[in-house]
Amino acid sequence: MEFPTFAMPTIVGEIKRFFRDTSWSVRVPRRLQELRLDLAKAGDELAQRLDRAPTVDELAERLGLDRDEVVEGMAASNAYTASSLDAQPEEDDSEGALADRIGYEDHGLEGIEYVESLKPLIADLAPRDRKILSLRFVANMTQSEIGEELGISQMHV
Repeated sequence: MEFPTFAMPTIVGEIKRFFRDTSWSVRVPRRLQELRLDLAKAGDELAQRLDRAPTVDELAERLGLDRDEVVEGMAASNAYTASSLDAQPEEDDSEGALADRIGYEDHGLEGIEYVESLKPLIADLAPRDRKILSLRFVANMTQSEIGEELGISQMHV
């Protein structure tokens, strides 16, 4: 075997591997990266032949895959490039940067702080008092219902 016969496929393979492994913005499994290429090629061929964009079912039939695999491959191709959260929007988009439009303030976080700070104090309570707190704040029972449950008056709750 001559050197160029060995070297050319090896070098080309290493170059492809490098770009495959480093050019994706989000890490995607190799089979989905390869499926993306197959979908692009099949999509171009079908678009030429049909004079329109192919459907998912047509792509699945062309590649011998089921519909779910094609949808998964199409979704994975969205990871090829990622948009910055700080990127300025298009000129016709008046909503501001993406970071300003997504997410929300989680009001539950404040509650977590309270719960975590109260845990050691609750652990020091008598079992009956812990039960009363649990029925009141976890089970959302009223004082009257708790009194009936534990066989005590509402006044003692």
